[in-house]
Amino acid sequence: MKEKYEIEFSINSSPQLLYQYVSDPSGLSEWFADNVNSRGEVYSFIWGDSVEKARVVTRKTDERVRYRWLDEDGDDTDYYFEIKITRDELTKDVTLTVIDFAESNEVEESKQLWENQISDLKQVLGSA
Repeated sequence: MKEKYEIEFSINSSPQLLYQYVSDPSGLSEWFADNVNSRGEVYSFIWGDSVEKARVVTRKTDERVRYRWLDEDGDDTDYYFEIKITRDELTKDVTLTVIDFAESNEVEESKQLWENQISDLKQVLGSA
């Protein structure tokens, strides 16, 4: 049983630009995985020799995208990761929120992995 967690990052970018990098296969390939391919709503995330597939289940332009992991038969699992983009109306600060799941003894390690990935994203955006 995996545990759900949430982690937030401040990002110096417009929601529109950020959305391209979290929802588009070529954008995701620049920071999230070695390569990302899509066939319709099913995305293949490639890291080295490992390929994981996920289906886009929620998409709201410039605001959020949720990917539900698929099992080896292509069926939905109980797990997903979601990336939400929010802009504070007063300060105009942009926050990226990641919702993900990990084994309870691996939550800190998983958060660290996201911190590294988001650091890569910030470099790609030129906002590091």
